This record gives sequence, C-alpha cells and structure tokens, in this order.
Amino acid sequence: MTRKCFNRLAILVAGVVLVGAASRPAAAQAAAQGAAAQDQSKTTYTLPEYNAFQAANSEKDPQARLKLLDDFVAKYPNSTLMQYVYGVYYTTYNQLKNYPKTIEYVDKLVALGDKADAQARLGALQVRIFVFPAILPSIIKGPDAQAQITKERDAALDGANILSQLPKPAAFTGTDDEWNKQKLPGLNFFYAGAGFADLQLKDYPAAVQAFKNALTNKPDDNVSAYRLGVAYLGMSPPQYLDGFWALARAIDLKVPDADKVKDYLQKQILAYEQPGCDSQASDQVNELLQLAQNSPERPATWTLPSQADLKTIQQASNILSLIADLGAGGDKAKMTWLAICGAEFPEVVGKIIDVKPGDAFIDFIVYTGASADDMQNATTANMDVKVWTAAPPAGSAAAGAAGTTPVPPQPDVARLQKDDPIRFSGTLVSYDPSPLMLHWDQVKVDPTIIPEKGNAGKHKPVPKKNQ
Repeated sequence: MTRKCFNRLAILVAGVVLVGAASRPAAAQAAAQGAAAQDQSKTTYTLPEYNAFQAANSEKDPQARLKLLDDFVAKYPNSTLMQYVYGVYYTTYNQLKNYPKTIEYVDKLVALGDKADAQARLGALQVRIFVFPAILPSIIKGPDAQAQITKERDAALDGANILSQLPKPAAFTGTDDEWNKQKLPGLNFFYAGAGFADLQLKDYPAAVQAFKNALTNKPDDNVSAYRLGVAYLGMSPPQYLDGFWALARAIDLKVPDADKVKDYLQKQILAYEQPGCDSQASDQVNELLQLAQNSPERPATWTLPSQADLKTIQQASNILSLIADLGAGGDKAKMTWLAICGAEFPEVVGKIIDVKPGDAFIDFIVYTGASADDMQNATTANMDVKVWTAAPPAGSAAAGAAGTTPVPPQPDVARLQKDDPIRFSGTLVSYDPSPLMLHWDQVKVDPTIIPEKGNAGKHKPVPKKNQ
C-alpha cells in the first residue's frame, strides 16, 4: 500500500513500561541533588555546575530554558551531568513540537552509551520513535532520506535490545517472569517502530521480521498486523497468502480504517486470482475473516487459487465438465466457478424446456446434456438463457461496457418455442447450486436454429454438440 495509506492508519503507540523509571526532571534533579549533598571530594561535578543545571531544569519558560541549557553546554562541555542536560533539551523541544531538534538531542543522549543509564536511553529512544512519523514527510523529500530512515530503524532496534537486556531492578518485588512480562509492551513498541522504518526503506523481509517480533510481544497489535500484511505483499516475489492472512487479522482486530483495509484486501485477492468475475471476492474475504479470527498464523492448509490455477481450470473445462463440477458442490464448485464465472462460450446447444417472456427479453429455460438423445428426452432444465429482443437498458452487461460492442437484439427468437432446439454463444453470469441452474446473458442465438416465419412449432432435432 502507498505511504499515504500508512499515514491514514495512525501509528499504534504502546507505552514503554519501564518499571521504577523516574520522570526526566525528577530523575535529573534527584541525581544532581543527591550528588551535591555528598562530600565535594566525591562528586564528579562542581557545585556551580549543579546550580547552573538546576536553574535550567527549574525554568518554566521553554525558550528561556533552552538559553540556560545552551549556556551550560558552552561553559561545561564535558560535564558528567550531560545525560540530564540532553534529557531536558529533548523534552523541551518535544514540548515545543520541534521534532527534528527533539531527535537531535535524543541521539546525543543515546550516543553517550554507558555514560547514560539504560532507562534514560530507553526513555529517549521511546520519544524518538514516537515523533519520527511526524517529520517523515519532510525527510522523504530530502537528499539523505535513506540515511535518516535507516538511523530511525537502528534506533528502534537499539531500544528493543536495551529493553530486552534491562535487568530487574532491586526495587521490583516480582518474579523474573513478571519483570519480563512488564517489558512486552515496550518491545512491541520498538519492533513496530523498526518495521515502520523498514517499510519506508522498502526492506520488506526486514519489515516482516520486525512486525512478527512486534506481534509476538503484543498479539492484538492491529496496526502491526496490517503492516505485516503490506510487507508480505511488497516482497519479491510477494508472499500473497501470508499477506492476505495478516490483513484479515488486522481487520478482525479492528484496525483503524478497517473498511478501507477490507476493500484493499479484496482488491489484492482479485489481482492475485484474476477470476472471470468479481462476484465471489466479497464472500472469499468474509470467509477469510472468519478463519483468521482465532489463528494469528496462517495454517499451512489454507490457500487461495492463483491466476495460473484458474487458467488451468478454464483450459480444461467444457460445458459438461462445468455442470459436473458445479453440481458436486464444495470446494470443487467454488474453484470451478471462480475460473469460469464471466467466461464466454462460443457454442452451447440444448433443448428448450420452457419460455418466459420478459420486458425486452426472453428467458429460455433450457436443458443441455451429453448427447442429442439425452437432450431430446429431457423434461427438466439446467440453464436459463436470457436473450434480448430489444435494446438492453444502458448500464446492463448486455448493453456493453465502454469501448465494447453491445449484443444486438434478436426479436426473431420469439418464434422459438417449448421443445425447440437452441444453439447460442453467451456469457455465464451466475448459477444456482440446487437445483443446478446456469444463468446466461450477452447471448446471441444462432440464426439458423430460429424457425422461419410460419414454421413456428415445427421442431427441428436437437443439433449435435460442437464443443
């Protein structure tokens, strides 16, 4: 799906659960005050440094706060308080919605490595992943888009790595399993961010892996399920079945714009199968949605026929095999109808069982079978053959699509009667499964089979089949 579609589906942001992590101002202030209270010979910064930082951290006006931070960095460029300084920087820029500067100072904090504690780096990376989509449109237009998006992907994976290795703090009284469970929303968040960046890079295999990791940690993440489907379909070659399943899961999980995603899924299935007509696509989607409700992973047994599969059926089918396959019902009938629906047959013969005049058309209720004797002896029908006796209404299939020739009306077919033979070409438009009835439109009856004036009621023998 296009990048616009990604923007319509707002990024799902799960809060990163960092049990025991203090907020930025409180953490910075507590650390600085605690150190200042120690003997000056044991501190790693001076009291003037602490006072300068505290003045910036306490400033209520964001612009004035930034000026104080700039002054601090200019005067104490190597201060051990720098992780807290960078923390105040990025939260201030985030407050001002200056997201490029927010990311700049997040990156500076993270670049401190082990000089900054893991929870501080995690908090910074969380903010980076959160704000990145807001500046993505401007990044894409720039000359270094690839590098910036790659950096975002790496930052998200860095966050997942730091969080996965974060040890249980002493203040946490739960078990190791309970601690690891606390990490799951955060891991989901970082992997989802990595997958989003991978999609922009068109690195679809990496995106698939990232979104699968995200869903492992939060199986009900509907946006990651949707984007996983998009990533599968973007691969070369596309992994259609896995993609369809993931999109269905997203819809079942009530992804934003679910109706649009459902339309997208249906169009993708139609493009994959390229059936003769679109009438069954909606049923296929609804059936897939039911199957995917309780199964995050696509079962190996679930499949859909490809265009090549349907073409093989088309090439092997004739009117008799079609009747047999549709009459059998089940998956065989579904597959055959996908292949044959909308197909044009150049010659079909049969016997008229009944005649039903309509408004500007006649429905001939017809039986076709394996032999002339079979048809001659038939008393029930298996086909409804609609023949237009006047110009069909605009917009109907028989009127012809734009750029095509409409089927000419045949008023002379009114001379055909019950028990007469019929030979025609036409398009299969639908069928009733029980009792089996094929419905034809865009029909052209062979003029040689129509009785001449004055000969109506003088039945000719049913012609031999020519298929």
